Amino acid sequence: MPYNSDELRALVHGGESHSVEFKRGLGDRKAIRRNICAFANDAPGTGKPGVLFIGIDDDGSCAGTRIDDTMLRKLAMMRSDGNIQPLPSMHINDVTIDGCRVAVVQVEPSRSPPVRFDGRVWLKVGPTVQQATVEDEQRLVERRRVSDLTFDRQPFADATVDHLDMRYIEERYLPAVVAAEVLAENRRSLSSQLESLGLLVDGRPTRGALLAMAHNPQIWVPGAYVQSLRFNGTALADPVRNRNEYTGKLAYVQRRVDDLIDTTKEVSVDIVSASQEVQRYDYPPAALMQLVRNAIMHRCYETNAPVRIYWFDDRVDIQSPGGFYGKATQDNIEEGVTDYRNPLVAEIMYHLGFAQRFGVGIPIAKEALRVNGSPPLELRVNSAGVTATVRPRSLP
Repeated sequence: MPYNSDELRALVHGGESHSVEFKRGLGDRKAIRRNICAFANDAPGTGKPGVLFIGIDDDGSCAGTRIDDTMLRKLAMMRSDGNIQPLPSMHINDVTIDGCRVAVVQVEPSRSPPVRFDGRVWLKVGPTVQQATVEDEQRLVERRRVSDLTFDRQPFADATVDHLDMRYIEERYLPAVVAAEVLAENRRSLSSQLESLGLLVDGRPTRGALLAMAHNPQIWVPGAYVQSLRFNGTALADPVRNRNEYTGKLAYVQRRVDDLIDTTKEVSVDIVSASQEVQRYDYPPAALMQLVRNAIMHRCYETNAPVRIYWFDDRVDIQSPGGFYGKATQDNIEEGVTDYRNPLVAEIMYHLGFAQRFGVGIPIAKEALRVNGSPPLELRVNSAGVTATVRPRSLP
C-alpha cells in the first residue's frame, strides 16, 4: 500500500537506505531503472514499497528540480517500456515535502521475482544498488508463491523439462533475455536458470513456457493457435474462400500470421506531387499485425477457442477469447490502458521481438489506420470475447 504524505516526509528525513533512494533529476535513467528493479526485488523481504524521490540531492536537501507532468509521464513509461521484466507495480505522483516539490515513485515488491533490468537482476544493499549473485537469485526464486501466480506462470503438473525444446531455449530465448556476460559467467544449471526466468516452478514447466517453447504447445494449451477464415461475402453464413490454422510455438504462429497479412495486402498508390507517391492499403498491415499480437498476448488461454481472424468483403474481424482484464475497459482500452492476464506471455513476446514495449498495440494500430486514411478502429466485447474490427480504406 502506498505511503501517505506524512510517511513520505519521514522517509526523506531518514535518508537513503535499502528502501529509499534520492535522485536530483532524470539525468541517469538507467540508474533510475536499476533502482526500480531493485525495489521490485525487495531483497530484505520487507513486503513494503521502495521509494524513489526525484528532486532531492544525496544529502537530503531540496534540489529545486522542476517537477511537471512531462516528468511524471516519463517515469510512468519506465514501467511499461519492456526494459524491466516482469512489469513492476508502481505508484507515481508529485508531493511537496517541507516546501520542496518532488516526484515520488513507489515500487511494490514483485510477486514474481526475480525482476530484471537490462538482462540483470538488481538488488538494494543498504543505500547502494548491486547486481545479484547466483545465491541472491535463488532466494528470490524461492520466495515466489505458486498460489499467487497468473495462469501462464502456473506449473503444469503432467509436464517435464523434456517436453520443452531446450535447444530453442538455449539458442534463441536465453540470449534474448539474459546479458551475454551474465550467461558466460553463469555457474547454475539450465534448470535453475529457467526457474529464475519463470519458465519452471519446482522443476515443472509453466503453462507460458509450454505455450512458447514446447515441442508441441497445443498438446498442453489446446486453444493456443490462430484460425484465419476468408469469406465470399459479409456474413459468417457466406461461403468460405480459404481457411488456415497456425499452430506450433508462439513465435512460429506469429510469424506465419505476419506472413499471411503481408502476402494478402492490397496496395494502391496516391500521387501527392510530381515527385512523391504514397502507398495506401485496403487494410494497413501494421494495424492488423498489432491487433493480432494484442489478441495473442491478452487472450484467455483457459478456453480451447483460438484467436480468430475473419476476412469479410467489407471488414476484418479479429477475435480474442476472453473479455477485458483488470484495469482495461471499453472506455480506456483505445488510449493504451492495459492490464496483464498473461504477464509471462507478454514478457516472452517482448524478448522474441513481437512487442516493442507494452500498452501501445492499440494506439499503434489506430495511428496506422489514421495515416492510411482508413476508418477508425472499432472495438467491442461480445460472447466470443473482444473483437477488433478494421474496415477497408474504400469499400468495394
